[in-house]
Amino acid sequence: MTCVICKTGITEQSHKSFMLEKGSSILIVKDVPAQVCNQCGEAYFDAPVTKALYTLAENSFKSGAELEIIKLGPLAA
Repeated sequence: MTCVICKTGITEQSHKSFMLEKGSSILIVKDVPAQVCNQCGEAYFDAPVTKALYTLAENSFKSGAELEIIKLGPLAA
């Protein structure tokens, strides 16, 4: 697909890190499957990956962690 950010790049299957900040808490998830623009590096996550990321974020923020770094494992089908 053509990147909607830079309008010139094409996305390719790859992996990226994802960071989410809420208040004083930061969650970093490494090795997340994504379509990544070959020009600007913008990452696009599909629906199951996005759902997994937000579930991880909700659990992390509820636990009170100030900084959590997770390597994403295989997603359940």
